[in-house]
Amino acid sequence: MPPTSTSTVERPSNVSEALARGRLGIPSVIFFVLSAAAPLTVVAGVVTTGYGVIGVTGIPLAFLLVAAVLALFSVGYVAMSRRVENAGAFYAYISRGLGRPAGVGAAWVALIAYNALQVGLYGTIGVAAEPVLDRIFGGHPHWAVVALVAWALVGLLGLLRVDINGMVLAALLVAEIIVILVFDLGQLGNPAGDQVSFATFSPDNLFVPGVGAVLVLAILGFVGFESAVVFSEESKDPKRTVPLATYLSVVIIAGLYALSSWTMTVAVGPDQIVAEAGEQSVGLIFNLAAAHLGDTAVTIGQVLFLTSVLAAMISFHNTTARYAFALGRERVLPAVFGQTSARSGAPRAASVAQSVLGLAVILLYAVNGWDPVVQLFFWGGTTGGFGVLLLIATTSVAVIAYFARSGGGENLWRRAIAPGLATIALFVIIWLAVSNFANLLGVAPDSTLRWALPAVYPVAALLGIGWALVLRGNRPDTYARIGLGAASAAVRPETPATVGVTR
Repeated sequence: MPPTSTSTVERPSNVSEALARGRLGIPSVIFFVLSAAAPLTVVAGVVTTGYGVIGVTGIPLAFLLVAAVLALFSVGYVAMSRRVENAGAFYAYISRGLGRPAGVGAAWVALIAYNALQVGLYGTIGVAAEPVLDRIFGGHPHWAVVALVAWALVGLLGLLRVDINGMVLAALLVAEIIVILVFDLGQLGNPAGDQVSFATFSPDNLFVPGVGAVLVLAILGFVGFESAVVFSEESKDPKRTVPLATYLSVVIIAGLYALSSWTMTVAVGPDQIVAEAGEQSVGLIFNLAAAHLGDTAVTIGQVLFLTSVLAAMISFHNTTARYAFALGRERVLPAVFGQTSARSGAPRAASVAQSVLGLAVILLYAVNGWDPVVQLFFWGGTTGGFGVLLLIATTSVAVIAYFARSGGGENLWRRAIAPGLATIALFVIIWLAVSNFANLLGVAPDSTLRWALPAVYPVAALLGIGWALVLRGNRPDTYARIGLGAASAAVRPETPATVGVTR
């Protein structure tokens, strides 16, 4: 008698154009999302930068306000996810809402933004590893050596089953969140002047000069929350998993960041946090832990700071590879990007291409002696996060347009009011981001980078739109595939599928 399989997971062949289904539940998707948000990296780096460089103490309130905006955005976002299941997420939604050319333009923006976020992390892994390696070996290698080790690990995991990646992220993330909460308790239990102050939640401490830069930093801390939709095709129950994972991720991230940024001011004192953060920078949270919890806690925190960066690398690698896969499956990119591994169901060629890019960037920076922290991590992360902000705002407009045409059985709140309010708020934040881009990069107001880096995205969008128009004229079969996801494999030149997708 032939053996009977008990697995319910579909295994695609080596010419499959579908990702492996049924491998991710709600917890696994949340782990991918939160790992991309890199909680300890944000708490140790973004929060202290906000206090020390910008000098605004209302950061805890800023995280809560940004969470409210993203929650509004998520109302329409998850409503559309029940109708559009596609690993391309923003690309697919914008294609369905604003038309195929706009969708391809968004895809070009997404590839640049997520690759910038992913490869930018290679610039900080050496710094994150430095104190850990110093404690163990009494010294540390060149940053590029550490980056290459991390690159190899991330590249290997990118070729394995997505649920294996999820288990690795789960282990790293749970430990990371636990140590953040322990640090928070240590700070809360040792208030400056023996008084717990809630002053940093006052609007008077947020709506001051510099509020724009603080809101941009806060929204960058949430980058990754939107990626639940990217894993919709691999989820066990996408219509339930994606909404819950999205909302829970926003709530968890907001709560963790607001709590941590507040307890930091409790331990130092609201009137001293700007000066102390400016002087100690990333070391502030670890110095507070040393004073309140001892050297062992500091060591654990430094190890988990390293794994926080690594976990974010793994998450962004998977997200970026799935964007390239979605474009390859629909032939917007070469078809090879749209094929998956027979064993793992992972987007093999897309993952390898992302690894090749990462290797090239590491070697380029190492050979030229460029600053990996400022010129790769900081500039790359800031620019990548700005690109994701543009995509979120454009997707919010696309959601309104999609439901305006289809109705789709959603109530007025989900299809228009919530996404409309989110769109207004998001474009205000974009305007503030552009106005404060020099401050975000830490360059002079007249620096070329101040406009050149954000200008990359409109140029990429226009090139993507142009490519879509070329496809419409020369390859109508490919054009018909755009935005259809797994259904794109059924499209033929003589039967273009146009239902639900605007021209």
